[in-house]
Amino acid sequence: MQTSVGAACREVLETPDPRAKIFAARKAARDWRLGRLDWRFDVAMPDRPASNGRPELLPPGRMPKRGRGGSAAGRVALLHAIAHIECVAIDLAFDLIGRFGGDFPRAFVDEWMKVGAEEALHFAIVDRRLRTFGVAYGDLPAHDGLWEAAEKTADDSLARLGIVPLVLEARGLDVTPQMIERLEANGDFASARLLGRIYRDEIGHVATGKRWFDHACDSRGVDSVTTWKSLVAEHFRNGLKPPFNDSARSKAGLTPIYYAAVA
Repeated sequence: MQTSVGAACREVLETPDPRAKIFAARKAARDWRLGRLDWRFDVAMPDRPASNGRPELLPPGRMPKRGRGGSAAGRVALLHAIAHIECVAIDLAFDLIGRFGGDFPRAFVDEWMKVGAEEALHFAIVDRRLRTFGVAYGDLPAHDGLWEAAEKTADDSLARLGIVPLVLEARGLDVTPQMIERLEANGDFASARLLGRIYRDEIGHVATGKRWFDHACDSRGVDSVTTWKSLVAEHFRNGLKPPFNDSARSKAGLTPIYYAAVA
């Protein structure tokens, strides 16, 4: 019997070494694309991904302040933070598939496997860039906010899609252009190019989240705008903070009618 989709996703989540996780994610996506995985969701996803203990995870409020990218130390801190986001994004993509994939058409798995493979590529290229500064992923602390959001939405695919891609990942669309500008202003064009590649892909990832959020809303007979605003009010009591990258968000299908009233 072939390996199931669920088992392949769990394998990614249970790989503690971040660099090995890259290969596990690519293998799962490739095996799915080549028809080597059975359409079975017969394995429960873990509550948390496995960890090798690096980086040290801190609450967001305890994270040390990082520079704006002007100094080498500031660029290292920035790249390390981005590497962490991308590493967690690998787990988020495969947890989404393994936890909720059976509730959606096969195209859902097609698209999120592609997202997972792209997140693995993002982590790989940022990790490689980080090493040119003599720093490895895990040398600095990182915040645990992304996975906390996953834990809070572990029982509801609609909430997961509404919060992780459409709030947390969409926030990356707001802040990345300024990061790129600061890196270029300080002569770090190599890092800026990496962030540009990630930024373009992330527009597609948010669009994928929006498409399947709309699908889930249609399946439940609820309005997507009203439902999303309700989810934001539940999970973000102080609303969302501007400024917003209206152009990138609109390309992803997340128009101001969604977020303007909850800012």
